[in-house]
Amino acid sequence: MSIKNRKDRELVSSFMNGENQAIEILIERHKNRVFTYILLIVKDEHLAEDIFQDTFIKVIKTLRRGKYQDKGVFVSWVIRIAHNLVIDHFRKSKNINSYSKDNEDFEVLNSVRFAEDTVEDTMIQNQIAQDIKSLVYELPKEQQEVILLRHYGELSFKEIAFQTGVSINTALGRMRYALINLRKMIEEKNMKLTVM
Repeated sequence: MSIKNRKDRELVSSFMNGENQAIEILIERHKNRVFTYILLIVKDEHLAEDIFQDTFIKVIKTLRRGKYQDKGVFVSWVIRIAHNLVIDHFRKSKNINSYSKDNEDFEVLNSVRFAEDTVEDTMIQNQIAQDIKSLVYELPKEQQEVILLRHYGELSFKEIAFQTGVSINTALGRMRYALINLRKMIEEKNMKLTVM
C-alpha cells in the first residue's frame, strides 16, 4: 500500500518510528482545514501562517517525544493545539475577547454557492453573511465556538466534543442554543436574511 493511502493513525505511527515522509503527508492532508480554522479566528493571514507553523512544530515535537496518545481523530488533536496557540496569542496581546472584523473575505455560515448571480444579489448575499457573522460574535463564547468549528472548521460533533472537552450531547446542546439565540437576535433586530 502506498504511504499516501495510509490512514492518519498509521502515518503517525510511521513518523514516530522514524519515517519522516509520513509527517509531510499528514501536514499536506490537513493543512487547509487547520489553516482555515486559525485564519477564521485571528483574521490575519500572516499571523495565521505563523500560528499554523507553530502548530505543526509543536505536533512534530510532541510526536518525536512519544507523548502523543491516540484518543481520537488526529486532525482534532492538531486543531486543539492550534486553538490553544491562538488563545495564547490573544492572552499575550491582552485581546482575548476582541476580534477584528476588518477582513470580510471569509463568510461564516455561508454555504450557498452562486452560479450566475447578479452583482446586486452577490452584494446582498455578502451583506447577509456579514450580518450573520457579526451576530455569531455576539453569542456566548461556547456557542460561538461550536458554530465556528461546525460551519467553518467543518468538524463533526464528535470532533467538536473532543476538541472542546465536552460530551457530544453538550456540543449538540450548545449548537441548539446558538441557533435559537441567533434566531432571536435576527427577530429582535428585524433583519432580512434573504435575497428578494
